[in-house]
Amino acid sequence: MNAQAKPVNVGAAAKIAAAGLVLALVFGLGWLTAATGTGREADPASLTDLERDFTERMRNVVLVGHFTIEGQERRDGLPERYEISEVTKLEGDRWRFDVHLTYGSVDATLPVVVPLVWAGDTPMVSITDFAIPGLGEEFGARVVFYDNRYAGTWDHGRYGGLMYGTIQPLDAQEAE
Repeated sequence: MNAQAKPVNVGAAAKIAAAGLVLALVFGLGWLTAATGTGREADPASLTDLERDFTERMRNVVLVGHFTIEGQERRDGLPERYEISEVTKLEGDRWRFDVHLTYGSVDATLPVVVPLVWAGDTPMVSITDFAIPGLGEEFGARVVFYDNRYAGTWDHGRYGGLMYGTIQPLDAQEAE
């Protein structure tokens, strides 16, 4: 008996693999949305005046500033930039920041859901051992937003430092 191998249609195999990847990606995004609660927004009528003001103030803005790394001599900080299209209150103390960020080799727009607490009239992101999909785990930060400025501390694994800067309208940044 002479058994010959049938030729493999590489194009068809690639299409099937691509379709499987798309299905897995869609399933993964659906799971991520359900797990993080990115779809469950708080009723806008339930927002306090401070919460409503914060959501309006943080629409179409860019955080432009610097961050330092502990143990490095450079104290003026390295540049950082976070474009925020919108901030939305979810259930409880969780808020979704729709942010475009560049971090290492990652350049992406992500919905980042974080706890936000209030120190009087000042909102503060407060995360400990936090995972950001696509960026990693073990993030920690305390970042306050006051007037047109932000400042705080950060850590990621064994690294940490300070971060600070201004909150500017995004359209003013695009004009530059």
